[in-house]
Amino acid sequence: MSAFPPRVLVTGASGFIGSHLVTRIAAEGLQPLAVLRRASSKNSPDMPVIRVSELSLTTDWSQAMENVHVVIHAAARVHVMDDQSIDPLTEFRKVNVDGSLNLARQAAAAGVRRFIFVSSIKVNGEGTSAGMPYLADAQAAPADPYGVSKMEAEQGLRSLATETGMEVVIIRPVLVYGPGVKANFLNMMRWLYKRVPLPFGAIHNRRSLVALDNLVDLIVTCIDHPAAANQTFLVSDGEDLSTSELLRRMAAALGKSARLLPVPSWLLETGAALLGKQALSQRLCGSLQVDISKTRELLNWTPPLSVDEALRKTAKHFLEQQAK
Repeated sequence: MSAFPPRVLVTGASGFIGSHLVTRIAAEGLQPLAVLRRASSKNSPDMPVIRVSELSLTTDWSQAMENVHVVIHAAARVHVMDDQSIDPLTEFRKVNVDGSLNLARQAAAAGVRRFIFVSSIKVNGEGTSAGMPYLADAQAAPADPYGVSKMEAEQGLRSLATETGMEVVIIRPVLVYGPGVKANFLNMMRWLYKRVPLPFGAIHNRRSLVALDNLVDLIVTCIDHPAAANQTFLVSDGEDLSTSELLRRMAAALGKSARLLPVPSWLLETGAALLGKQALSQRLCGSLQVDISKTRELLNWTPPLSVDEALRKTAKHFLEQQAK
């Protein structure tokens, strides 16, 4: 065993998850090695950095793998609403499957001990029925090209673990939120901050979310936990909310009161179908719950932040940005 702290390579280190992850790894006394894209306009963090042109089948990782003990693979071609690619699955596979497995093969050849893959709950599917949350070891049922690409990457990584002996850990997050969150969650905060009336006061679905701090804590736990080897974990805050509850509690964190109109969910779903927005409707009106009992029991892990604590941290960052 080296006398130096373990070196942990993190791909996607400039992203929402990766940027927080490298900071936490450094705080734990480990040695993060941040992988950034050469085209990234972001400044390099105050730590060792490797820049690569792309994540693909031909990327050369030989320089990056020197003395690396653990790889955390958080980079991906991410899911986007209304993808306009002619063949989305092919595009997702180039990065999420071919690029990921090329990275993992080179990691195994370099003697990396453990490979942690940040996957997606979309490998399980798009939604759950009442009282039937997704389980970590249930059969995969992805419903879109992004989910399929993540599933195929998982399958390839498990095969590679069997062939090489490199330990593989797969983590499937649900929707991640926290300071600096973008996309729909940011839009939601903007609406609440401006006190825009929203037609979501009568939605009684149940959705699992995960705070960024909770996800990062689990990933760091998996760096060296013996029981994590070759396992798949689901992760959430451990408390599921309806869309209506989320809006009310987010508004409270922002110091506002939510103006929610009690429009029946069936009416919202009908309107969304007419507008071709079924995917958005599913996210707002449908349920998606995960059972994290395996994660809790096998790793003796508990989400360190409650939902309300995490919402307050998210709101604080948002309000600071509004004040600038």
